[in-house]
Amino acid sequence: MFVNRETEISRLQRILNQNTAQLVVIYGRRRGGKSTLLRQIVDNNTVYFSADLSEAPVQIRSLAERIEDVVPGFSAPVYPGWDSLFRSLNRSLKEKVTLCIDEFPYLVKNSPELPSLIQNIHDDGAHSNYNIILCGSSQKMMHDIVLNKNAPLYGRAGEIMKVHPMSVYHLMKFLDVIPEEAIREYSIWGGIPRYWEVRKLYSSLEEAIEHNVINPYGLLAEEPERLFSDEIRTSVQAYTMLSLIGSGCNRLSEIAGRMEKPATHLSGVTSFLIELKYIRREIPFGESLRSTKKTLYKIDDPFLNFWFTFVAPDKSRIDLGLTSQVIRGITGKMPMYVSSTWEELCRQAVPFLFSGDKILPAMRWWGRGKDGVPIEVDIVAESPDKKTLVIGEAKWSEKTKTNTEYEILQKKIFNLPFVKDQKIITVLFLKNRDSVQPENAVVFDPEAVVNAFRPFS
Repeated sequence: MFVNRETEISRLQRILNQNTAQLVVIYGRRRGGKSTLLRQIVDNNTVYFSADLSEAPVQIRSLAERIEDVVPGFSAPVYPGWDSLFRSLNRSLKEKVTLCIDEFPYLVKNSPELPSLIQNIHDDGAHSNYNIILCGSSQKMMHDIVLNKNAPLYGRAGEIMKVHPMSVYHLMKFLDVIPEEAIREYSIWGGIPRYWEVRKLYSSLEEAIEHNVINPYGLLAEEPERLFSDEIRTSVQAYTMLSLIGSGCNRLSEIAGRMEKPATHLSGVTSFLIELKYIRREIPFGESLRSTKKTLYKIDDPFLNFWFTFVAPDKSRIDLGLTSQVIRGITGKMPMYVSSTWEELCRQAVPFLFSGDKILPAMRWWGRGKDGVPIEVDIVAESPDKKTLVIGEAKWSEKTKTNTEYEILQKKIFNLPFVKDQKIITVLFLKNRDSVQPENAVVFDPEAVVNAFRPFS
């Protein structure tokens, strides 16, 4: 089942149908659906080649054999290098085709000259008879090849597309579940289509987790190591940092202390994990990222969050096959775990739910109230002119008394030091609610939040 990606398909079809041959770059996280997206645009005039880690001569031969599909006899000669293959292809074509190279970074590992070679081919007009699509999962390498201003292919691509994870709305459609269940599923699988496909093979969420994640032989049992091996030379540092965040270390000073390293030595791996959207910085609403000392670090990717929260701490028992014990422990903690995903989805949904008021993305706030007592608020957002504030709480409870939650929130709002004379929109995000509707509050349920991520038509 193929869901979403209509915008991506439309953009790719538009650029590939130009009169002149184009260079297109597609990148994004592994298992994010790039290859599946490419298969949606492959036709009889497309040469699709998935690279591997073989030596360059073997890869050249393999690609030449794939080109046979559009140029009979193309693999008969022996091509001494990539340059001769690409230029020979251009001379052999009688009509425009598309050459799609998937997992391009694998080729570059064995042929580091390849980006510069493609730059020369592009600048010489030596692929005038075929489009080139370069696709890769190593986001760092693809960035360095194309987006870095010193990169060989910088400024050459007619289309650069980063394939992002999909939304909880699309997960709901894919699994055909109700919004409440979609949020629970999303808290584990996130927006990664391949994980969704794995989940759909099982009748229940618990069974899918037990067979694929909480299992030494599971398909996703070693997933973080695979992701990091694609991206990060200092993968040990990245793994350690995520393990510590998953165990509750959220301040850089605490993380550095546990790693026995100066915090300044972690700036590189921290920035890179943020760039890949594996972790995120959280600061209180209204604080400056540059000057605040209240920065917290959270795992931003739902699957990695689940893995480092539940799998990493219990690897010993999992490797011994004691999966039932691990599952029981997870089951007891799941409501609290899902509630953090619910809060984050509520914050992300705010600009869509209040599009008429043009509200900016929401944040958390924590600090001391006007009375000097520490308080926290789940959701705070403002309008661009700062005249309107959206302030709310998100509750993932089986039974919730709406009026009680509203009164608690009102007391918090009265005590918030940054509230002046703005218009206040009071909001409650509730998994379950009673029939009471507070007169001066807006109440959203899981259906409203999930549907907020529905694509605009």
